Amino acid sequence: MKHISILVPEGDSSLSNLEATFKMFNMTNDALKRSGKGPLFSTHLVGTHHSSRLSNGMFSIIPDSTIGEIDRTDLIIIPAIHGDYNEVVSKNSAFIPWIKEQYGKGAEVASLCIGAFILAGTGLLDGRECATHWLAASEFREMYPQVNLIDDKIITDENGLYTSGGAYSSLNLNLYLVEKFAGREMAVLSSKIFEIDISRMSQSPFIIFKGQKSHNDKEVLKAQEFIEQNYPEKITVDELSEKVALSRRTFERRFKKATSNTVIEYLQRVKIEAAKKELEKGRKTVNEVMYEVGYNDPKAFRDVFKKHTRLTPLEYLNKYSRIHSI
Repeated sequence: MKHISILVPEGDSSLSNLEATFKMFNMTNDALKRSGKGPLFSTHLVGTHHSSRLSNGMFSIIPDSTIGEIDRTDLIIIPAIHGDYNEVVSKNSAFIPWIKEQYGKGAEVASLCIGAFILAGTGLLDGRECATHWLAASEFREMYPQVNLIDDKIITDENGLYTSGGAYSSLNLNLYLVEKFAGREMAVLSSKIFEIDISRMSQSPFIIFKGQKSHNDKEVLKAQEFIEQNYPEKITVDELSEKVALSRRTFERRFKKATSNTVIEYLQRVKIEAAKKELEKGRKTVNEVMYEVGYNDPKAFRDVFKKHTRLTPLEYLNKYSRIHSI
């Protein structure tokens, strides 16, 4: 039987993460019992001490075990956290050595959404891929530059370390773990019970690109503002470097360091974000939107749009436009 430790962090955490994760593994046990098989998971809520109490003012969750009472576990699940990320990691620092010890003993570790901040705090993600909520991407990169943050993935799986993207994509990671430990049939059954799209692997369609401006490079900020004000026009890297009085090589290096995007990638993302907003209104055709954001080649527009959203412009229009959704 797999011993699962769902952490009950100190501070403001996601009750829905905890409840849904606990329920999904236990409902898998129930399904196995109905098919004449024994339960597969022994699921526990684990805190740093018995007086730990997670509460949002209306509901409370109290751990049934402490890290001091668990010598060995098979899977540790870290739920999403809220608030100042440095403060949350500091408040939950007592979990860090225990997570590292258990991983060293063979346990696997999964973080849900912005629970990745606690997992990254162990150092286990250094040099590895990680997913978290796209809203927290800038703060995560600033705190953990040694981790390879993947903006658009729903799930990462590397060396027994799992991470998930934003919000309810944690359910997709739970399904992924159910499939790994209990098989595809149980995962499909769980996806039907919880009405979760088992094939969804990307959070790209949900990302709202706001530009990475949490830096102090004035020349790069000036270039970003120019791009955002003039994105329908043809803008070259040479033109931008001249505007900010930097050599092209220096400008490209500083731009990538400040924004985590190349200049061309940034320009593409600004154009695609503008296109998404127009498509969501549903008042214009794909071609009209394409011309409006500065593309003339339908194939080039489609390829770039799909690169950043995992959907074609038409698929995005049909899925998210206000008119089509009525």
